[in-house]
Formats: sequence, C-alpha cells, structure tokens
Amino acid sequence: MTFTPTGRRTAAAILAAALLVPLAACGSDDTGKDSGDKAAASGAPKADLTVLAASSLTDVFKTAGAVYEKEHPGTEVTFSFAGSQELAAQVKQGAPADALVTADTRTMDGLKSDTGAPTVIAKNRLVIATGKGNPEKVESLGDLADPKLKVVLAAPEVPVGRYSKQILDAQRIVVKPVSQEPNVRAVLSKVGLGEADAGLVYRTDAATATDKVDAIDIPDAQNAQNAVASYPAATLKTSRNSEAAAAFVTWLSTPEAQKILAAAGFQQP
Repeated sequence: MTFTPTGRRTAAAILAAALLVPLAACGSDDTGKDSGDKAAASGAPKADLTVLAASSLTDVFKTAGAVYEKEHPGTEVTFSFAGSQELAAQVKQGAPADALVTADTRTMDGLKSDTGAPTVIAKNRLVIATGKGNPEKVESLGDLADPKLKVVLAAPEVPVGRYSKQILDAQRIVVKPVSQEPNVRAVLSKVGLGEADAGLVYRTDAATATDKVDAIDIPDAQNAQNAVASYPAATLKTSRNSEAAAAFVTWLSTPEAQKILAAAGFQQP
C-alpha cells in the first residue's frame, strides 16, 4: 500500500494517538483512582461521621480521629464533646449523630433504646488536682475536708462527680465544694486558673495540663472499684451512616486505637 505525503502524515498522527491512549489510562490509575482504592482497601464505607464523646476524651480523640481519617480516606470524623449527661440529653432530643462514647456505663445503659450494643473501650481513674506546685500542700483525700480549702467538684449527675462522691463517701470524708461543675474539664479549668485550690478529676485530664496543675494519686485502698471510670462506645440507631459508624466504634478497640488511648494515660478495658 502506498501513502501520499498527506496520507503518511495522517497515519502517523493516528499511530501517535493510539500510543498515547494507554499512557493516559496509566496516569488515571495512579491519580484519580488512588484515593478510592485506599478507601476500598480500608474496609469501611466513606462517610462524614459525628461522634458525641465525653469531655475527658477531648484530647485523645482529636489524635485518634486524625489517625482514623488518614487510614480511611474519604471519611471525616467530627466530635462533639460534653459531659455524659449532656450527651444523653442530646441523644434523647434527636441530635443528628452517628456514635456515642460516655464516661460511664450507667449513662449508656439508660440509652439502650437509642444505641447499638456498647463496647467498653477504656478505663480511667481519679486523682486530686491542685495548683501548680501544690501551694496548699494537699496530700490526701482527707485534706479536702479542710474548710479553709477551696475545693471544686463535678456535679453529682456527671459521671466524674458521681465517682468523686463514691470515693469520698467510702472514706467518710465530707467536702463542701465552692462549686459543682458540668464536666471534668470545667473542674480542671477552675483549679488551673487558681479559682480553686483542689478538685477531683480524671488522671488523663490532669495529664493534659501539667503546666498548670499537679496531680496527687489516690491509693487503691481508697479508690473503690466502682469508682473506676469505664468508657463504653456504641452506634446510634438514628445514624444515617450506620456501617461507617459501626466501623469507627469497632476500630476504637483495635490495637492501634488502644495504643493511642494508653499513651494518653487511659487503662485497658
């Protein structure tokens, strides 16, 4: 077959175009499909998740959420932190969310009709928080009964407030707090700002403010077993992303998530 100059140029153009097609396809596989392939490999569906979580999880969940998003491209996790009793009220009022993590099993048990089966993902213990350097020389729970000492506690309907009451009642220590706060972070803030001399907070919360507070451990003999905080996590039945929510709750019990929780001072479930 002979080709005119024009025909030869046309054939050359067709051949060049044919050679470029597979190259373009390869480029598409390396870029456009990469994120989707990673998301599929993660085993979890992509979704924007809203997780209601206890205030004491604020710092550690921000870290955990970032790790989860990196491992699950296409998924974004938004946390709403508050006292567990406030979170329960939000659930009852139908707040749009996908999962719930409380600082006690009692609150979670009261939401059985609203959640899936809960799983305890971590535990925590209380400490006495004092101002940096412990200026009032607080050494033990008994010192909190000193009327000259400004002590702040969480309200009794808050998990940390209930745990505090259990510990103090078990030791027959009567404390008259100058205020009762809606969550553990509010207690920590009062002590850190010098508005109170001491307060009872979770060990992990005190660890987030070592530049502002000191932490005094409470001996095991004084820390009743039922005052060890348990953190159950569960999906919400009203979630529009039930599969993705379940995947996140399951992930919280994985070795990687447990390592993050342990690094923040939480105990194994």
